[in-house]
Amino acid sequence: MSQGVIIDSLAFAREGACLQGSLPVAGLARVLDLLTAPAGDLVYRVQGRMGPRSRPQLILEVDGVLSVCCQRCLEGIGYPVRIRSLLELVKDEGELTQEEIEDDSKDFLTAQKELDVLALIEDEIILDLPAAPRHENCVLPDAGGRSEKFSPFAVLKGRVQ
Repeated sequence: MSQGVIIDSLAFAREGACLQGSLPVAGLARVLDLLTAPAGDLVYRVQGRMGPRSRPQLILEVDGVLSVCCQRCLEGIGYPVRIRSLLELVKDEGELTQEEIEDDSKDFLTAQKELDVLALIEDEIILDLPAAPRHENCVLPDAGGRSEKFSPFAVLKGRVQ
């Protein structure tokens, strides 16, 4: 990414601040290798708030479409990105209880004086992408053109001694 958007995460959450904008897909340096085309924009929104037990939280929303590569036919797929993350800010991970660690409804993030919001968005996109994307109804390349099975040992068939 060319330039980041830096916030003080604790102050941002305490003030209930909101940050939103558009992010060009071509600016997602760590994501580009996973895409077939760097076209389009993603829309993001970060909202700060105080959650239960007066814990500061960030609500992150990202929407858009990324073009990922089908691992079966190697064609592009329009993958809809719809991220909704609740990030609870903690001073350090040692203050979390086992019950909180096992709670899948939110994630924890160490509070930072200089949190790069765009890097955080990119991290969430990487976590959201499928490991092996593929079309629902997809055939292997050139699989539909052959009626008989090809054996790599067919060449040896006539060489029996």
